[in-house]
Amino acid sequence: MSIAEKILSRSQKLWETCIPHLSVDNVVFGFNNGKLNVLLLQIIGDTRWVLPGGYVKKEENVNDAVKRVLKERANVDDVFLHQFSTFGDVNRSERFFEGYPDYLWHKQRFISTSYYALVDHTKVVPVADEFSAACEWKPVDALPELVMDHREIVDKALQVLQEQLSYKPIGYNLLPEEFTLTELQNLYESILGTQLNRGNFYRRIMKFDILIKLPKTRKGGAHKSPDLYKFDVAKYEASLKNFTW
Repeated sequence: MSIAEKILSRSQKLWETCIPHLSVDNVVFGFNNGKLNVLLLQIIGDTRWVLPGGYVKKEENVNDAVKRVLKERANVDDVFLHQFSTFGDVNRSERFFEGYPDYLWHKQRFISTSYYALVDHTKVVPVADEFSAACEWKPVDALPELVMDHREIVDKALQVLQEQLSYKPIGYNLLPEEFTLTELQNLYESILGTQLNRGNFYRRIMKFDILIKLPKTRKGGAHKSPDLYKFDVAKYEASLKNFTW
């Protein structure tokens, strides 16, 4: 069955089971090898990429729909989610399905509620769904061509994430359980797109008392083995309410 046939076949089911004109689009951030990445799907028969998005069932909460869509489309679950914006320009989805009949579910005008997700890159094994040729991590500073307004959605998610660094800590959901302070600084620099003074960063991050120093170091480096840390989850969650960078 071709991708067009799959879309047409699914259209009728969506009219029966989902809420018209409401969709969700998700920006999944992961951090690996010093790079902030976004999880994207490549459309079958197309060179362009899309965010893992979908629709809300008639008897489903929106937050539950987001979690279901991430699991179905990209094999992502158990993540931190934050609703950050809504997108609803005229013809944002209609143009993409030009050539399909007007009754196609996907060709209707959709208002998209968008979330960003923060995940530990090492715990996600991306799996493409039946409508996608690939599901892969792509660096935010070198994104491929995206469809519709998905580049705008990614840019807005990154902007919100950058702004949130000014009043709450980021890292618990992006880093492995054990990490070095250099790795934490690299994460912040990757999000902000700029270098930070090492001494100032270390003093400020330690000031908020959200890290636990472990009685071991990172082995295998050419230089002095750096100390390992993990987040104090209780203090981390408390600091979300009153953190000031």
